[in-house]
Amino acid sequence: MSDKSFPSHARVVIVGGGVMGVGLAYHLAHEGWSDVVLLEKAELTSGSTWHAAGQITHSTSSFGLGKCVDYNIGLYSGALEAETGQAVTWHGCGSYRLAYTEDEMDWLRHTLSVGRSLGFNIELVGPDHIRKNHPFYNLDGVIGALYTPDDGHVDPTNVTMAMAAGARQLGARIIRNCRATNVTQNAAGEWVVESEQGTITCEHVVNAGGTYARQMGEWSGLQLPMTSMTHHYFVTEPVPEFEDLDYELPVIRDDKKVSGYIRMEQKLGLIGIYEKENPNAVWLDECPWHYENWLFDADYDRIMPWLEESLNRMPIFAELGIQREVHGAISHPPDGNPMIGPAPGVKNYWCCCGTQIGIGWGPGLTRELARWMVHGAADVSMREYDPRRFGSYANKEWQVIKAKEDYCLRHEIPFPHFNRLAGRPIKPSPLYERLKAKGAVYEEVYGFERPRWFAREDVAQQDHYSFKRNAVHDMVSAEVRAVRESVGIMDVTAFTKVEVSGPDAYALLDRLTANRMPQKVGAITLTHMLNRRGRIELETTIVRMAEDRFYLVCAAFFEQRLLDHLNQQRDGEDVTIATLSHGWSALSLNGPKSREVLSRCTNADLSNAGFRWLSAQEIIVAGHKIWAFRMSYAGELGWELHMPDAACLDVYNALWAAGEAHDITDYGSFAMNAMRMEKGFKGAGELTNEVTLAEADVLRFARRDKDYLGRDKTLNTDLPWVCAYLEIEPDGVEDGHGGEAVLLDGKVVGSTASVVYGHTIGKILAFAYVKPHANMPEQEVEVVIAGTPRKGRILGAPAYDPESLLPRTDVAMAEV
Repeated sequence: MSDKSFPSHARVVIVGGGVMGVGLAYHLAHEGWSDVVLLEKAELTSGSTWHAAGQITHSTSSFGLGKCVDYNIGLYSGALEAETGQAVTWHGCGSYRLAYTEDEMDWLRHTLSVGRSLGFNIELVGPDHIRKNHPFYNLDGVIGALYTPDDGHVDPTNVTMAMAAGARQLGARIIRNCRATNVTQNAAGEWVVESEQGTITCEHVVNAGGTYARQMGEWSGLQLPMTSMTHHYFVTEPVPEFEDLDYELPVIRDDKKVSGYIRMEQKLGLIGIYEKENPNAVWLDECPWHYENWLFDADYDRIMPWLEESLNRMPIFAELGIQREVHGAISHPPDGNPMIGPAPGVKNYWCCCGTQIGIGWGPGLTRELARWMVHGAADVSMREYDPRRFGSYANKEWQVIKAKEDYCLRHEIPFPHFNRLAGRPIKPSPLYERLKAKGAVYEEVYGFERPRWFAREDVAQQDHYSFKRNAVHDMVSAEVRAVRESVGIMDVTAFTKVEVSGPDAYALLDRLTANRMPQKVGAITLTHMLNRRGRIELETTIVRMAEDRFYLVCAAFFEQRLLDHLNQQRDGEDVTIATLSHGWSALSLNGPKSREVLSRCTNADLSNAGFRWLSAQEIIVAGHKIWAFRMSYAGELGWELHMPDAACLDVYNALWAAGEAHDITDYGSFAMNAMRMEKGFKGAGELTNEVTLAEADVLRFARRDKDYLGRDKTLNTDLPWVCAYLEIEPDGVEDGHGGEAVLLDGKVVGSTASVVYGHTIGKILAFAYVKPHANMPEQEVEVVIAGTPRKGRILGAPAYDPESLLPRTDVAMAEV
């Protein structure tokens, strides 16, 4: 069919013809959806894709992104050309990521461990190895490098055209020189895409607009946070030393000195720079629609320190002129991660944008988005890329602040728990200033400020970064010990808090949750919501506050996901869904002395008979009526206290005063994470869209005698992997950070999801997804931490209080 015959209907319309939009069309067709129309306002790749440098590397510490990168390299290096007959111009030259400091070496060792779990061809090497393969690079100060020989670079336009050919071969339509002008939703819930050539009505619409994506979102009333930042690379005149080379030099990634990359470009040199100060944001209101193949004039003043250092590192470039300057715009979301997945608050509007490394990440991410759209879930965890990870706080002014921060961090060491501080605080709790004065070091979760840990003694109240243990380790240890031995209090206001009420509230929640719903007023249930593929959408606690009113609590970053899931799964039920996250606060009181502390602040009967485990009551504390939930993520006797914001400071002060006799201690999320791991409680790192309840080993929270969304798919018995609980021998230096390879008899059988030091246990604890035959209690395994195998053992029960007696402690026991 000719492009002149404009369609009126399609299953999917993709707006944007760069590597992301074309990649999605290609992968949707491969997943069985061929009724796809892609609209491109000019020529394919004419936005950001065409001016990309086109590099791709296995050097990533992200397990999920590593899967995507490995797929992409396989696609570029032969599979795509073999399928389509379209040349992609793959240069499989390999690459080195250099290290000048021990911190950089620690990063590379961790990346090596993750790469080992993914089966990558990857190794740590010294300067002699680099010098042998790249004799022209100045290695002064270099102490090592990560060598990834299967890496390379590819022509961005050729790749995109090849995927376009593959998409067309499977039935997708690509219409060029056709600018979309509006996207709206009709009364039937379909999407109406207006364009210069006509209007298409579709079931699904995809925003793959690149630098236009944010303003395209505004057509549909959506706030999609991203900002266009400009990036330079330069191509030199011909390099005489390259003329007689019979191989292509590996790409050099020099994060410290160059803040970028250096490689051959045929017989020329190519230098790419991400300057670490004075980053340049453009098109703050909108990207002009008439811009095609647009480049900016080079700003040498801005990048000169790094350009000069690149010439110092590659002295054979020093006397050469610059033959080509490429200074183009690339989208940067606030945290640097792409926007891949459902847009917030609407159904069947998908984001495929905000990707700052489209060639390196694009095909793998678009394959996962295609699976998500077609089957209901992706096959890698999409939490880091889900567009719903931002809330209404992410306005344009904040977007620019965060995009500039992200740009400057592009070639910095990605330390564990790296804390991005620009544009904060966003949503401080009522206790923010009080706890900050007491030493709280905060992190941001869905805009909320949450204490990580508290600085005491002579430890500076700031983030301390390292892949190894540092001063924070001892601070967290003290917080854990206080909770385990006496009593601790934590501000957990950052939890998502949603109320579902109305005549059909029970019915709606019952068919969306795997566990038995709370039957009595005041009952509490921990449960999971699934998608139609049987994979885990989220974990939530449900409290029955009245016959027709339920209070749901889950992790902060799942707020919009929870709201969307509830609203989009409604089938005529008469319910009201209200978000309480921004008007309600919460405190967690835990430890063997928690009952004694709380009893000094309320007249409520806190005994087992008066206040049973996993139940909720309204009580009076400090003159305020609040909700108390008897539950504990720390695995101790404890309560969560939920209340209007206006009550929070008074309640905290009352509890603190009552607890001073017991040396009450503030604690933060780092201590909480350590304690939940000691108790064997799975968290967001384990309960992802990748896995079913059976694979996550949480079927005990599913009822087989009820029907619920995803039931048949989640009760699978043919398990490709299962979540194991491990203890690992510590070395006193480095404890691991997730993604590390798990070995059985020297062979990789899985990868860690969460890793933490168990301060009470004196062992490293981990959850890992492993092949089922490896998940046998007492089975000895090895875990590759910092590049070195450590002895580990599969546990069959929680490392701490395996019978869970402590949370159920009664008054009489407490007084003994």
